[in-house]
Amino acid sequence: MAEWVLKPMKQVTIASRASQARKAHDALMPEVAAAGYSGDSQFAIRLALDEALANAMFHGNGGDPTKNVLVEYEVNNESVYIKIQDEGHGFNPKIIPDPTLEENLCKPNGRGIMLMKAYMSKVSFDDMGRCVTLIKNRNCKRPVASYPTQQD
Repeated sequence: MAEWVLKPMKQVTIASRASQARKAHDALMPEVAAAGYSGDSQFAIRLALDEALANAMFHGNGGDPTKNVLVEYEVNNESVYIKIQDEGHGFNPKIIPDPTLEENLCKPNGRGIMLMKAYMSKVSFDDMGRCVTLIKNRNCKRPVASYPTQQD
């Protein structure tokens, strides 16, 4: 059983302002580095964290600085577990169009979720789309291209 299930999660609450994202980074990322995660894993975790925070602040909370985003996290030797919850109305992640399809290439939505899924071991949504859980296992081989590469 993973360690993070057995002990209380650390928490950071931030206002829905881009400048506040640094508080989450400053709390989480030094622990990731101290736990010995590779530079590639640290990049992947920070990228996914940035995307999830932006989604929570601007899509979930509508950019309303009076609404908060709760970040809960745990770092251990096996994995990094991050849970981000906003105060918005939620959404259905299953209806987000695939941004790699030709008809969606110019649409601005869906890329953040695609990046999170490409770089993390597991991404899941709950609480009616108001909460995203990100898990990065130490042995994760991501990023993995989720689309075919073009051959010459």
